[in-house]
Amino acid sequence: MATVDECRVALRKLGEQFDELDKESRSRHVVDRSISCHISDLGVTFYGRIHHGGLGPFDDLPPGDAKTANVKLTIGSDDLIALVNGELDMGRAVFGGRVKIDASFGDLMRLRKLL
Repeated sequence: MATVDECRVALRKLGEQFDELDKESRSRHVVDRSISCHISDLGVTFYGRIHHGGLGPFDDLPPGDAKTANVKLTIGSDDLIALVNGELDMGRAVFGGRVKIDASFGDLMRLRKLL
């Protein structure tokens, strides 16, 4: 099991990877959305935003009411690390039940294009 600090580093790295996306993809598929990422085995939730300028930063404190996050991810700590390191495919993780995403259909389609 990864630690909370390792998950923070992974989310920071995910933000850096997102920064590498070309501007055309961002302008076509990114809509400003709040995100919560619940690490199920650690019982901690991180909060951030996805927007044209990037992803994150993620914080431990919810911005107001956490239930208002547009996109809610639930993932195990080791799976988060593997996903960010390219060792776990997002599609397979979702369909295999290792990652749960609670979002509107439109947001799911946009995220699919970015991941």
